[in-house]
Amino acid sequence: MKYPVHAEGRFQFIDEGKGETLLLLHGLFGALSNWDGIIDKFSDRYRVIIPLLPIYELPPREAGLEALLAFLEDFVAFKELTNVTVIGNSLGGHIGLLYTLKNQENVCRLVLTGSSGLFENSMGGSFPKRGSYDYIRERVAYTFYDPAVATKELVDEVFETTSSIPKCMSIVGIAKSAQRHNLAKDLHQINVPTLLVWGLNDTITPPHVGYEFNRLIAGSELHFVDKCCHAPMMERPDEFNAILDSFLEKYSSVPMAEATVRS
Repeated sequence: MKYPVHAEGRFQFIDEGKGETLLLLHGLFGALSNWDGIIDKFSDRYRVIIPLLPIYELPPREAGLEALLAFLEDFVAFKELTNVTVIGNSLGGHIGLLYTLKNQENVCRLVLTGSSGLFENSMGGSFPKRGSYDYIRERVAYTFYDPAVATKELVDEVFETTSSIPKCMSIVGIAKSAQRHNLAKDLHQINVPTLLVWGLNDTITPPHVGYEFNRLIAGSELHFVDKCCHAPMMERPDEFNAILDSFLEKYSSVPMAEATVRS
């Protein structure tokens, strides 16, 4: 782990830098380290805070987006975070959307990259198979345009997770919950500046999903990153950071009450 992970109460998180808060949310098989490039680039000007979502710790009967949203709300309250920029990848984007829809007064910007919430192929179209390292390696590589990004360390981490029956049950429960929580009818309610960054070669939330988010969130900006799949911030960090930097600067001096994409 490149950056220290803090533990306070029931929460584990990375907290680097000072300034406006960037609240980063990882995906179903994500990790805090997925966001190292954001910390490297922005922690000199922003406070970058990344909670470890309890995806694998939830009891199977509670494993779902409602529990993850409640956890995030508790974390934001515990850390007394205000006027946050929510940035979410994959499932983290879905949770970020739910948080924004429910707590819009506390969100000044929203950034989605490869977000679920409309359509997604879980693990490339199937749920994890326990005990097959080759299968897990193939599925992890499926999330990247360049399979070399799926390092042995990353594959080992996912394999260890999916080797646990309770964790697998939680993964399946959360994935099914995400599929049930289609937000198409709710996205018109979002009135904060919204940035969409999509891999042009995304196989899990394909480009048409990015276009649909762009259509349903009025005034949102959509950018595609070429030769990139489901995690642009990992696979193309320079391009992702440049797009994000421009977006943050665009709305940096606009008062929150006026920083909406529509009146």
